Amino acid sequence: MQATRIIAIRHGETAWNATARLQGHQDIPLNELGLWQAAQAAQALADEPVAQIYSSDLQRAFQTAQAVANVTGAPLAAEPGLRERSFGIYEGRTFAELEAELPEVALRWRQREPGFTPDGGESLIMLRDRVRATVERLAARHAGELIVLTAHGGVLDTLYRLATGQELQAPRTFALGNAAINRLLWTPQGLGLVGWADTSHLENTARDEIC
Repeated sequence: MQATRIIAIRHGETAWNATARLQGHQDIPLNELGLWQAAQAAQALADEPVAQIYSSDLQRAFQTAQAVANVTGAPLAAEPGLRERSFGIYEGRTFAELEAELPEVALRWRQREPGFTPDGGESLIMLRDRVRATVERLAARHAGELIVLTAHGGVLDTLYRLATGQELQAPRTFALGNAAINRLLWTPQGLGLVGWADTSHLENTARDEIC
């Protein structure tokens, strides 16, 4: 079976990103910078032979995916399995608020306790299992082709760990930049890493009419 090439993109910036507020399943749109970042990522992929784009159904990811679809002409489908980790009752708070109000919760978060499940939310184990099953299902449809996945920081973190064999609780040593381009390969044996955190398309600081 031929490998499926994957380009995975975290959505552009939102107002909640800028204030380090936990978004989770809250449906927050891109801000002005995020729209520009999405457009730049789309232009960087203009010549890629994209067969299909799959996006989280949350609008910050779907707006990013739509920019790519507009440039590449590839079909776009919403995929709830690519949603961010659910943070349950803590969505809408900042990390600083959590550390001040619930230091024991913040510590478990910072230590990346794999089984820690926020009330009404998901653990890292649950997120990993969801992302792995979703990517396997989508990639298996496109053997020998290139697909684009637009998602969220938690999903990209999971993809990197699945591709490199890093444990869920290992400290993060890799970037998860908004609108960065990340490349992976999928076969039935699993994911492999090709390239990560390419932000060269975002180095042009000149903003066009999008901003």
